[in-house]
Amino acid sequence: MGQLNIKDEALIERLRRIAARRQTSVTDALRQLVDAAEAQEEERVAERLAAIREITRNASRLFPPGTTSDHSDLYDENGLPK
Repeated sequence: MGQLNIKDEALIERLRRIAARRQTSVTDALRQLVDAAEAQEEERVAERLAAIREITRNASRLFPPGTTSDHSDLYDENGLPK
C-alpha cells in the first residue's frame, strides 16, 4: 500500500505525544485512533438505522389493517390513469 504524508506539524506532534503515552509507535497509535473512530462511526450508523426502524414501526401502526401501497385500481392495463 502507499505512504501517508502528513504535513501538519502540530498534528504530528500530537500523534507523537499519544504514542509516547501509549508506549507504542506513531503508526500503531494512529491505527488505534482510526480503529476507534471507525468503530464509533459504525455505532452511529447502527443507532440511526435503529431509529429509522423504530419510526417505520410506529408509522405502520397508523394505517388501518389491509392498507397497501397498491394503486393498480387507478391505472389501466397500459399504466395510464383511468
